[in-house]
Amino acid sequence: MTGYRYGRYVDGPDPLAPPTDLRAAMDELGREVMEGASPDSALRELLRRGLPGTRGLDDLTARLWQKRAALTRRHRLDGTLQEIQRLLEEALRAERAALFPDPDDEARFREARLDALPQSTAAAVSELAEYDWRSPQARESYEQIRTLLGRELMDQRFQGMKQAMANVRPEDVRRIQAMLGDLNDLLAAHAAGEDTAERFERFMRQHGEFFPENPKSVDELIDALAARSAAAQRMMNSMSEQQRQELSALSQQAFGDSGVGAQLSQLDALLQGLRPGEDWNGSARFRGNNPLGLGEGAQAMADLAELDALAEQLAQSYPGARLEDIDLEALVRQLGAETGVDARRLAELERELRSQNLLERAPDGTLRLTPKALRQLGETALRGVLDRAREQGQRDNSSAGAAGELIGSTRPWRFGDTEPWNVPRTVTNAVLRSAGGPVELDVVDVEVSETEQRSRAAVALCVDTSWSMVQDGRWVPMKRTALALHHLVRTRFRTDALELITFGRHAETVDIGQLTALEGVWEQGTNLHHALLLAGRHVRRHPDAQPVVLVVTDGEPTAHLEATGDAEFHYPPLPRTIGKTLVEVDALARLGASITVFRLGDDPRLTRFVDTLARRSGGRVVAPDEDGLGAAVVSDYLRSRKRR
Repeated sequence: MTGYRYGRYVDGPDPLAPPTDLRAAMDELGREVMEGASPDSALRELLRRGLPGTRGLDDLTARLWQKRAALTRRHRLDGTLQEIQRLLEEALRAERAALFPDPDDEARFREARLDALPQSTAAAVSELAEYDWRSPQARESYEQIRTLLGRELMDQRFQGMKQAMANVRPEDVRRIQAMLGDLNDLLAAHAAGEDTAERFERFMRQHGEFFPENPKSVDELIDALAARSAAAQRMMNSMSEQQRQELSALSQQAFGDSGVGAQLSQLDALLQGLRPGEDWNGSARFRGNNPLGLGEGAQAMADLAELDALAEQLAQSYPGARLEDIDLEALVRQLGAETGVDARRLAELERELRSQNLLERAPDGTLRLTPKALRQLGETALRGVLDRAREQGQRDNSSAGAAGELIGSTRPWRFGDTEPWNVPRTVTNAVLRSAGGPVELDVVDVEVSETEQRSRAAVALCVDTSWSMVQDGRWVPMKRTALALHHLVRTRFRTDALELITFGRHAETVDIGQLTALEGVWEQGTNLHHALLLAGRHVRRHPDAQPVVLVVTDGEPTAHLEATGDAEFHYPPLPRTIGKTLVEVDALARLGASITVFRLGDDPRLTRFVDTLARRSGGRVVAPDEDGLGAAVVSDYLRSRKRR
């Protein structure tokens, strides 16, 4: 029998995971944009927060900073120095134990020499380089110091070397000497422009075991070595002055008098010249109790640098930032496979929003919503409005119908008729005319269904954009209402002409994209006079259409337009402002337009004014709450169509 094992899929995105929910993403983007955010900042906010089931950039960044803080709080960098001091004390203790039983003067002289050793660990190790150890145990401990130094220095610059050099033999030291000599020659030739691909390949054939990264060129080799060497230098910068001096002196004694320490110093100098852009001067503060060796400390510094680079990538704060910039391998290495999946999903979301033509670049380089995105937002807004209308007990009258409304009667077809054929009456006529013979359809048999011509409308939606709309939480409902009405007209009543007019200190006509992206600004003034002027101009441009004027406002008129084009503001309203506004109300009434005012708020002065306006125009006043505004506007529009 064949057995099966099931486990979590970790090699990239889950192939069975649901696709990116672009509609949910667009709804979130639309909500942010309608609250006044630019599409750029709305997209950044969406990516920062993430979506259900996908962690956002903020969560990933927080985890990066948590790991960074844990590294510096848990560790300290003097592990190698502590181990050398322990081995030195162990060697001295064993040597003194071997000398103590010997009564001759030579033993006393040796003891005096040991007692006179310098306090500096590096100086003591250096002075004992030529000492003839009497104790085999002491000699072994001392040799371990040099071996440890060599392993740590190699691991500090070549990742993973500490484990590979657990037991260093003389032939290993010779191999390291040869590799470092050839490496320094290769880098010097590269700096002078004299290296060749054949020389690099020959070097890798001879010494490739020292480079698990498996670089493919000299530049890749230099990049890997320079990053590690810079981390080692930052580690040294993070130590105290005394610790740096000790390690610098000790490094010259690595592997005894083999000269490995000097070769490593030459390598560092070459790398710093070849990659001056690496961070050679940085440092970090480690406050923990867990001592790290030189190799481990260099890796900790490399991890810190990688975490900082990832944090910058996740912040997306530099020009032209894209989520494709995130180093997914580094993210997985630092935070685990799940975070890589989340980052991939966010990058896929950003890519899909662009590839599905939902976001585009404006001429000034900023992002903006495409018409397709606006249609999706309008559809969502309209669906919410109609659902709200049904909750309030209103019927959905949004079906568009044909070119005319059927009235139930038929008549014979005449040349030029465009009404739909009445198939049952047409076939009946053909059968009766055939008198039992073969049925053949003739033009005289055709009857058409009579329809009532449906009028088109010129709709002006005037929305208040004064600061009070933002301040009192009416900004987003106003935009959602405009989106819903715009989508309804554009998709189901295409013959109607819709004009969107905003009015604050001044009024202006805007398209749906401008209104959706409109930001609330501190501006005093409710210039309904100017808005009604623009509404009248729109109505006059469509003399064959039924005029419909809808006004959404939360304040009485406090500004009017002068003949010079300047807006005059005053609060409380001037009689001149009220008078000019009512003149435009009367002008619209003469054009046959009744004005429906959607009053937001309970201000008594506003209530009195809009009641007067409705009486003079033959319109009406509707006082919805913010959540019911969209349903009220759309229902009034549909009611006016039904009435026509």
